Amino acid sequence: MIKKILFFILPLFLLLNVEAAGDRLKFLPVQDGGRLKPFDSFARETLELIYGRSEFKRSADGKAEPAYLIVMSFLLSPESWTEVPLFEINNLEIKKQLNVDVLQKHFKGAEIFKGEKFTNLMQRLADKRLTKEKLDPYFQAVQRLENQFYTFRELTAGRYIKVLPNQDESLPWISIAALTEKNQALFISLSQKLAQYLGQMATSGDQSEAAVKAAQEFDQSVDQFINQTRDSYPSYSSNTRISAEVFYNSAHFFRWTYVLYLIAVLILLFIWIKNISGGMNLVWFFTFLGFFAHTVGFAFRVYLAERPPVTNMYETVVWVSWGSVLFSMVLEKIYKYRSVLLAGLLVGTFSMVVADMAPAILDPSIQPLESVLRSNYWLIIHVMTITISYAAFFLAFGLGDIGLIYYAIDSKKYHQQIKDISTAVYRAMQIGVAFLAPGIILGGVWADYSWGRFWGWDPKETWALIVLLGYIIVLHARLVNWLQNFGMLVSAVVTFNLVIMAWYGVNYILGAGLHSYGFGAGGVEYVVVFVTAHILFIGYASVIKKIQSKAQN
Repeated sequence: MIKKILFFILPLFLLLNVEAAGDRLKFLPVQDGGRLKPFDSFARETLELIYGRSEFKRSADGKAEPAYLIVMSFLLSPESWTEVPLFEINNLEIKKQLNVDVLQKHFKGAEIFKGEKFTNLMQRLADKRLTKEKLDPYFQAVQRLENQFYTFRELTAGRYIKVLPNQDESLPWISIAALTEKNQALFISLSQKLAQYLGQMATSGDQSEAAVKAAQEFDQSVDQFINQTRDSYPSYSSNTRISAEVFYNSAHFFRWTYVLYLIAVLILLFIWIKNISGGMNLVWFFTFLGFFAHTVGFAFRVYLAERPPVTNMYETVVWVSWGSVLFSMVLEKIYKYRSVLLAGLLVGTFSMVVADMAPAILDPSIQPLESVLRSNYWLIIHVMTITISYAAFFLAFGLGDIGLIYYAIDSKKYHQQIKDISTAVYRAMQIGVAFLAPGIILGGVWADYSWGRFWGWDPKETWALIVLLGYIIVLHARLVNWLQNFGMLVSAVVTFNLVIMAWYGVNYILGAGLHSYGFGAGGVEYVVVFVTAHILFIGYASVIKKIQSKAQN
């Protein structure tokens, strides 16, 4: 059975690398964000900033159009795009300031960028920057709107896309607007072929003979530009990472990851609820298949970034969820509780869904390293060690939730399951502390190497220490029998709030300290709801436990 499923599923990953007519533009090398990347990545990141998604959907038919065609079409007809609901605004207060429909999500450039209201918003943002205060969520949203305006303006003017290397390699690449006459003619030809291709798709459909022919001619014009540029610059586009990154973008390894994890969760819940003795082999199959996709996707980011990808929130979420699943598989093999594997899969699924669905908060783009981080050695032994400890604590958190659900249902009936889960929580916490303690010490050594001091009570350092002390207190309380099963489950959920503060809060709420390379914005309201919901659930489980205890007495 498993071999048959494997025979049908694995080829799907290979099919994603098949190149279609009209796709050659995706492989055009461009310089952006301090690194060389394919136009496919550049277009996806640009469209996500402006539109909020990596694909564009027209309201007429709802058909998704790829970012590389949409972004390049901005150059062909910029005025027409200002009349399309393209620019995403989510902040309610900004919508009120601009006097637009608060229920709408996407707006025309003509209605939001022209007029005094937008100018006043930009002036208020400039005044806020002069005070050098940390921008609150409102002004962070205003800043995103400013970035959307600037990016679209520079893009349509041909100044934003840098497609030609400079003779002096230390200088930035040359933008489309500044191309030499020879290269300008090539790019004009490319643009004309694109216009013909888009026109044929609009009139006769993308599968028609005329559209296919236009797509092939468009591909030839892209190849002509790349080949003639390579003749002048031998190193141009010789980097195999361009093709690898296009494949990585198309394969959606992390999306496959949470789909496969979710299938494993559903199968596990089914055989658990139905009390079926067999079926775990199928659960393990989908778990390993999801973990394989997770690992391959992570390995691609290592290859593309040329470093361990743990330097921003998105990458640490991917790494932490990978570690949670790994630890759950190890503990499940040892104890065979089933609940351990379930907790790990739920944590992995939840984390990867969040990473995939919230690109505005968790930026998935690959960025060059900050100067202080340019040491793969220290990234591996400090950052990866610290964050893998969060994976173990996250697993303990997931187990705590499952154990409290048992308490809420019937603590007497499920006493053995609760005891098993409590033991697994204890082991997961031990693993986390075993990684976190040396990670903090190694961080101090790196700090002494980079900043000239071992410890400086930086917010990130302080909260990492608070996390360590919090979990050490819980472990010692369990050791001396101060905490029983219920106490361990509650501690697993409550203590994880310390991890949330160290992992998310310092970067996204405090936004202070020397670890500024990890700072970000957004998502505060979701985190508050997440934490509040779990605190209320603990209160509910506590009340149910007391009621059940009184009934038993």
